Amino acid sequence: MKKALLLLCLLASTLTAAAQFEQGKKYISTSFSGLGLSYSGSEKFRLGVNAKAGYFVADCLLLHGDVNYNHTRAIDDVSVGAGARYYFDQCGIYMGAGAQYVHYTPNSNDVQIPLEVGYAFFVNRFITIEPSLYYKMSLHDFSDNSTFGFNIGIGFFF
Repeated sequence: MKKALLLLCLLASTLTAAAQFEQGKKYISTSFSGLGLSYSGSEKFRLGVNAKAGYFVADCLLLHGDVNYNHTRAIDDVSVGAGARYYFDQCGIYMGAGAQYVHYTPNSNDVQIPLEVGYAFFVNRFITIEPSLYYKMSLHDFSDNSTFGFNIGIGFFF
Protein backbone atom coordinates (compact mmCIF):
# COMPACT_ATOMS: atom_id res chain seq x y z
CA MET A 1 0.00 0.00 0.00
CA LYS A 2 2.82 2.42 0.85
CA LYS A 3 4.51 1.75 -2.49
CA ALA A 4 1.29 2.38 -4.40
CA LEU A 5 0.68 5.63 -2.52
CA LEU A 6 4.25 6.78 -3.13
CA LEU A 7 3.94 5.96 -6.84
CA LEU A 8 0.69 7.92 -7.03
CA CYS A 9 2.31 10.95 -5.35
CA LEU A 10 5.28 10.83 -7.74
CA LEU A 11 2.97 10.59 -10.74
CA ALA A 12 0.90 13.56 -9.51
CA SER A 13 4.01 15.71 -9.01
CA THR A 14 5.25 14.81 -12.50
CA LEU A 15 1.94 15.82 -14.06
CA THR A 16 1.95 19.12 -12.15
CA ALA A 17 5.48 19.95 -13.33
CA ALA A 18 4.63 19.08 -16.93
CA ALA A 19 1.78 21.60 -16.99
CA GLN A 20 4.16 24.58 -16.77
CA PHE A 21 5.50 24.32 -20.33
CA GLU A 22 2.37 23.32 -22.22
CA GLN A 23 0.91 25.04 -25.27
CA GLY A 24 -1.19 28.11 -24.50
CA LYS A 25 0.65 29.18 -21.33
CA LYS A 26 1.89 32.75 -21.02
CA TYR A 27 5.17 33.89 -19.52
CA ILE A 28 6.67 37.14 -18.21
CA SER A 29 10.00 37.71 -16.51
CA THR A 30 12.41 40.30 -15.29
CA SER A 31 16.11 39.75 -14.78
CA PHE A 32 19.48 41.30 -14.09
CA SER A 33 22.39 40.60 -16.41
CA GLY A 34 26.09 41.20 -16.21
CA LEU A 35 26.30 41.80 -12.46
CA GLY A 36 30.01 42.35 -12.93
CA LEU A 37 30.25 38.82 -14.34
CA SER A 38 30.13 39.64 -18.04
CA TYR A 39 32.87 40.35 -20.51
CA SER A 40 33.16 42.19 -23.80
CA GLY A 41 36.18 43.51 -25.64
CA SER A 42 35.35 47.16 -24.90
CA GLU A 43 34.33 47.06 -21.22
CA LYS A 44 34.74 44.55 -18.45
CA PHE A 45 31.89 45.72 -16.18
CA ARG A 46 28.30 45.57 -17.41
CA LEU A 47 25.01 45.74 -15.54
CA GLY A 48 21.65 45.26 -17.22
CA VAL A 49 17.93 45.05 -16.54
CA ASN A 50 15.80 42.91 -18.83
CA ALA A 51 12.06 42.30 -19.31
CA LYS A 52 10.60 39.46 -21.35
CA ALA A 53 7.06 38.32 -22.27
CA GLY A 54 6.11 35.26 -24.25
CA TYR A 55 3.64 32.59 -25.25
CA PHE A 56 4.02 28.82 -25.56
CA VAL A 57 3.09 28.07 -29.18
CA ALA A 58 3.72 24.35 -28.60
CA ASP A 59 4.61 22.20 -25.63
CA CYS A 60 8.08 23.25 -24.39
CA LEU A 61 8.47 25.97 -27.11
CA LEU A 62 8.22 29.60 -25.99
CA LEU A 63 8.25 32.56 -28.40
CA HIS A 64 9.03 35.84 -26.66
CA GLY A 65 9.78 39.52 -27.04
CA ASP A 66 12.21 41.39 -24.83
CA VAL A 67 13.38 44.86 -23.85
CA ASN A 68 16.82 45.40 -22.28
CA TYR A 69 18.80 48.24 -20.74
CA ASN A 70 22.55 47.82 -20.13
CA HIS A 71 25.01 50.15 -18.45
CA THR A 72 28.79 50.21 -18.75
CA ARG A 73 31.19 52.86 -17.56
CA ALA A 74 31.32 54.56 -20.95
CA ILE A 75 28.17 53.64 -22.87
CA ASP A 76 24.55 52.76 -22.15
CA ASP A 77 22.44 50.75 -24.55
CA VAL A 78 18.79 49.91 -25.05
CA SER A 79 17.66 46.93 -27.09
CA VAL A 80 14.45 45.28 -28.26
CA GLY A 81 14.28 41.80 -29.63
CA ALA A 82 12.44 38.57 -30.24
CA GLY A 83 13.42 34.97 -29.79
CA ALA A 84 12.54 31.41 -28.92
CA ARG A 85 13.26 29.25 -25.92
CA TYR A 86 13.03 25.45 -25.79
CA TYR A 87 12.56 23.61 -22.48
CA PHE A 88 14.02 20.09 -22.44
CA ASP A 89 11.83 17.24 -21.21
CA GLN A 90 9.95 19.20 -18.52
CA CYS A 91 13.04 19.32 -16.27
CA GLY A 92 13.54 23.09 -16.40
CA ILE A 93 16.72 23.17 -18.49
CA TYR A 94 16.30 25.45 -21.50
CA MET A 95 18.16 26.86 -24.48
CA GLY A 96 17.25 30.05 -26.27
CA ALA A 97 18.18 32.13 -29.30
CA GLY A 98 16.93 35.26 -30.97
CA ALA A 99 17.75 38.61 -32.53
CA GLN A 100 18.04 42.06 -30.94
CA TYR A 101 18.25 45.58 -32.31
CA VAL A 102 20.59 47.59 -30.04
CA HIS A 103 20.94 51.38 -29.79
CA TYR A 104 24.12 52.59 -28.09
CA THR A 105 24.49 56.12 -26.75
CA PRO A 106 25.29 58.59 -28.14
CA ASN A 107 24.51 57.51 -31.72
CA SER A 108 25.34 53.97 -32.78
CA ASN A 109 23.21 50.93 -33.65
CA ASP A 110 23.84 47.20 -33.84
CA VAL A 111 22.14 43.86 -34.35
CA GLN A 112 22.99 41.06 -31.94
CA ILE A 113 22.26 37.34 -31.91
CA PRO A 114 21.74 36.28 -28.26
CA LEU A 115 22.21 32.63 -27.26
CA GLU A 116 21.47 31.38 -23.75
CA VAL A 117 21.33 28.23 -21.68
CA GLY A 118 19.71 28.15 -18.27
CA TYR A 119 17.57 26.43 -15.69
CA ALA A 120 14.06 27.32 -14.51
CA PHE A 121 13.89 26.43 -10.80
CA PHE A 122 10.23 26.35 -9.75
CA VAL A 123 9.55 27.99 -6.38
CA ASN A 124 5.87 27.07 -6.79
CA ARG A 125 3.59 26.22 -9.73
CA PHE A 126 3.82 29.74 -11.21
CA ILE A 127 7.11 31.37 -10.13
CA THR A 128 10.63 30.44 -11.22
CA ILE A 129 14.13 31.57 -10.40
CA GLU A 130 16.12 31.45 -13.63
CA PRO A 131 19.92 31.54 -13.67
CA SER A 132 21.46 31.43 -17.15
CA LEU A 133 24.62 32.00 -19.15
CA TYR A 134 24.37 34.07 -22.30
CA TYR A 135 26.42 35.03 -25.31
CA LYS A 136 25.39 37.97 -27.50
CA MET A 137 27.18 38.04 -30.83
CA SER A 138 27.41 41.46 -32.44
CA LEU A 139 26.98 41.67 -36.20
CA HIS A 140 28.41 45.21 -36.31
CA ASP A 141 31.62 45.01 -34.25
CA PHE A 142 32.28 41.41 -33.24
CA SER A 143 35.33 41.98 -31.04
CA ASP A 144 34.11 44.97 -29.00
CA ASN A 145 30.33 44.59 -28.83
CA SER A 146 29.92 40.81 -28.39
CA THR A 147 29.35 39.89 -24.74
CA PHE A 148 29.33 36.80 -22.55
CA GLY A 149 27.83 36.83 -19.09
CA PHE A 150 25.56 35.61 -16.31
CA ASN A 151 21.86 36.40 -15.96
CA ILE A 152 19.53 35.83 -12.98
CA GLY A 153 15.82 36.47 -13.06
CA ILE A 154 12.32 35.69 -11.87
CA GLY A 155 9.73 34.25 -14.24
CA PHE A 156 5.94 33.99 -13.94
CA PHE A 157 3.92 31.32 -15.78
CA PHE A 158 0.16 31.77 -16.13
